[in-house]
Amino acid sequence: MNKHIEVVKKWLNDPDSVSQKELRHNADDSLDTARAAWTARWGLTDYAFSAAWAAAAFDPADAAYWVEEYEELS
Repeated sequence: MNKHIEVVKKWLNDPDSVSQKELRHNADDSLDTARAAWTARWGLTDYAFSAAWAAAAFDPADAAYWVEEYEELS
């Protein structure tokens, strides 16, 4: 499982369990991971990036969408 998705899922299940700072760190870290993968090809890390950034923006609907997309493909 992708560590960025795990943080987003934890936040979706209990918004108080992950701080805003942790969400932003997760989003930044996922961006670094996505950029590294982007040169190779579009892949699951991009879904993790999207989920992490949606969570950092406090958008549970969008975050849940990207988690579902990730899990369908993995």
